Amino acid sequence: MYEICPETPADEPEVEGLYDLCFAPGRTALSSYRLRDGVPRVADLCLLLRDAGGTLMAAIRFWPVRVDDRPVLLLGPIAVHPTAQGEGLGGLLMRDSLTRARRMGFDRVLLVGDAPYYSRFGFTRLDDVVMPPPTNPDRVLGLELRPDAWVGVAGPVLRETRPPADPPAPDSTACTQVAPPKRPVDDRTETPRSAPHH
Repeated sequence: MYEICPETPADEPEVEGLYDLCFAPGRTALSSYRLRDGVPRVADLCLLLRDAGGTLMAAIRFWPVRVDDRPVLLLGPIAVHPTAQGEGLGGLLMRDSLTRARRMGFDRVLLVGDAPYYSRFGFTRLDDVVMPPPTNPDRVLGLELRPDAWVGVAGPVLRETRPPADPPAPDSTACTQVAPPKRPVDDRTETPRSAPHH
């Protein structure tokens, strides 16, 4: 069994170590990090997946941004420890976090990544949403957590400047136990090289 729990301040060094292990140096120089600088994470959606021994196997983070003055969740980075890539752990974390986001009342999610991988979670290309350059427009993907949540939402992705919303209901921040995925997936699709750290 695995356990998925919200990240705490005490976890941060371990999480940063995982991201450093999974991604190339200079990851924080990417354009998406300009949208995150000085902006608090959506803490209750920043989740960790640990194995039965307590080892950190995967992590995901979300940040608030705005498009067309509408609130949007920016997904990323997501990382799976190199020793566990291809086992479906990234998928477990994605599905759990998106379920929590829906329960918390979020309407739409944005990420920069490989469409063939993220389409399995319902993400599609957003033709009218513009990430800071030099982001490839083909990699700007969105997911609706409510019907038609992306309809009519267009323009540049901007930093969130408003104060964080009220804390979520207590049940959305709980830890959950999850069973290992039934069928391993291909290593090459579990963690796309450049997508997760956007």
